[in-house]
Amino acid sequence: MNNKIVSKRELLRYVGDHSQLFDVKPYTMTGGRANGVRAFDVRNGSGLEFTVLQDRCLDISALSFRGVNCSYLSKTGVVSPYYYEKDENGFLRNFYSGMLTTCGLRNVGPPCVDGVETFTQHGRISNIAAENVGVCMEWGNHPAASSIGGARADNAFDAGDNLATMIIRGTMREACVFGENLLLHRSITCRYGEKKIRIYNTVENAGFRREALMLLFHFNIGYPLLDENAYLVVPSTKVTPRDAEAETGTETWNRCRKPAPGYREQVFYHDLQADDDGHTSVALINETLNLGIALHFNSNRLSRFTQWKQMGEGEYVMGLEPCNCFVDGRTAPRNRSVIDSLEPGETRDFDIALEILDGTDEIRHFERRW
Repeated sequence: MNNKIVSKRELLRYVGDHSQLFDVKPYTMTGGRANGVRAFDVRNGSGLEFTVLQDRCLDISALSFRGVNCSYLSKTGVVSPYYYEKDENGFLRNFYSGMLTTCGLRNVGPPCVDGVETFTQHGRISNIAAENVGVCMEWGNHPAASSIGGARADNAFDAGDNLATMIIRGTMREACVFGENLLLHRSITCRYGEKKIRIYNTVENAGFRREALMLLFHFNIGYPLLDENAYLVVPSTKVTPRDAEAETGTETWNRCRKPAPGYREQVFYHDLQADDDGHTSVALINETLNLGIALHFNSNRLSRFTQWKQMGEGEYVMGLEPCNCFVDGRTAPRNRSVIDSLEPGETRDFDIALEILDGTDEIRHFERRW
């Protein structure tokens, strides 16, 4: 990108159509269990390319930077929500993983029964299609360009110059007759020439009863960004293994290894250091590729951070998971004192920014922050 070009008029001196530099391309997948899934491919001129799935919660499946894949795609591949199964392993049968799978809104963790209601693994939201979807291009200082975190303001992202901002918006509705009526409003923004994606989430209780709210953003890093040369940078004040299996990895939770036969997942809960406004960041960095992915969010809203370490053959992924609960399910003792709730008509913001760390200078700058 030519950093001297900062305005629409200046850019139009060089191009007839901006799509030769950056674009949002809508299309529909065909074939297999992905058949009929509506999607958007986004490229923003920095080398950052990603795919947003309209029929899967506006989540992000593929993500790459300058040709280097950064996300993990499971053996299921992208699956239409029409194939959603409610049995015990139903979630896993269409968990394509991707760069982002949203979990919730009323359960995070294994299936469970709470009172008279049965909850599926990680809830239903990732299998709900977006409605009222809109795609637009805005020029100038987009009002949301610097807003990440509980107060929708993050100094890590400056509004910058008069660049183009690509925006994908939509709403997912998790509702039941005689039951809940929860809305997840999402806006994904990406500016021309930047190495950042901003994901703005607002959960609204449109019903007339109080609702428990469990929400987890399941970011999944894959090969080749993830390999034996990768490591985590997490400003942890305390690391708690979820179970006995995770306890065996407490000394190496932040280091990666080659794919191992028979590897069993390890899950760690992190208490994070944050600044006075609650802003915090985590990253996975590959020292050989000199490349990394950082997540920025506000711990006042996403008060928990879960790490999913899965170093198995064919199932080789590191999950970075900002959340407001533990991943043990809504009836687990660990969640009794932390489960959030929304009153009728109440809304809550949960915003995250994904940033590519490119080169030694950006990686070292990030590491020095904490």
